[in-house]
Amino acid sequence: MAGKVLTFGELLLRFCPDADSHWLNNNAMPFHVGGAELNVATALAHWNVPVKYFTALPDNGLTEQLINYLQKRKIDTSAIVKSDGRLGTFYLTKGKDMKHDAVIYDRAESSFAKLKTGTVNWDEVLQDVSWFHFSAICPALSPEAAELCEEVLKAASDRGIFISVDLNYRAKLWQYGKQPFEVMPRLAHYCDLIMGNIWAAEKLLGIPVLGDIHESGQKSIYLKQAQRSSEDIQKAFTKCKVVANTFRFDSRDGIDYYTTIYADNEFHHSAEYHADNVVDKVGSGDCFMAGLIYGLYNQLSYKETLDFATAAAFAKLFIEGDATTSKVDDVLKTIRYEN
Repeated sequence: MAGKVLTFGELLLRFCPDADSHWLNNNAMPFHVGGAELNVATALAHWNVPVKYFTALPDNGLTEQLINYLQKRKIDTSAIVKSDGRLGTFYLTKGKDMKHDAVIYDRAESSFAKLKTGTVNWDEVLQDVSWFHFSAICPALSPEAAELCEEVLKAASDRGIFISVDLNYRAKLWQYGKQPFEVMPRLAHYCDLIMGNIWAAEKLLGIPVLGDIHESGQKSIYLKQAQRSSEDIQKAFTKCKVVANTFRFDSRDGIDYYTTIYADNEFHHSAEYHADNVVDKVGSGDCFMAGLIYGLYNQLSYKETLDFATAAAFAKLFIEGDATTSKVDDVLKTIRYEN
């Protein structure tokens, strides 16, 4: 595939207080530069895929520092808009999951959330772009952000650009009077690749999970539901060519992780990975998404793409920060295969 990958979403600063409040005594709190779509862009640039990033940031000196930070990581920042508002941030207790109660968002009235339709020149933004990626976090932020998503998706679709979405579900963000299933289906109709998990597809797209399968813990049942859900997504969203699902289960025994992909009427699943302990759970799903884009962009088979994305996402669990630092060769060496 030629052309650049454009990722579209809000840049965030993640602050990481420790659970024991040492940050108060030490007068210091670790932070990371991230945001779901930026994490994807960072991984792709690290893997030598040409990537451009669209976001909106306030017009100040801190933004200039952030743009310079991205440019040093080989990310094309020419599409970044400077506008009214503020920089979005969130707080997540060290070691916790994004879906945990430990996450505190501070994103209201951010530059990205306030950006309105009719103000961006999409001809310029989408120039030389062959792949467009966004996540369900964007339309969760505000009515304006949801409208902006639809505007750019229509522009990208009209230009024949391949479109992917990550069905990130963040219940704390949907606070403007709309339920996810009232917004996301019309956006998903533009998508060629839909990634998430079976429960997110149910919550965001209305694709049902049959029965109370979360009580079973049986991999075979989860895989059957993943195939069924993938088939249902393609029936409901006829532009969709590829559906991918992740399964990550946290327990006292550690983390179990495996994934699936469905395309061309064929269903594949990865080997299962296990870790007793992890370093940082943030960004693993973004790394999986980046791995899917990397594989398909470089015309790997669907199974090869899945194996690469899964190994990359699992490796991210042992890397501090929001984005992976694993090299392509490192990922390839850690791929596991079914016995």
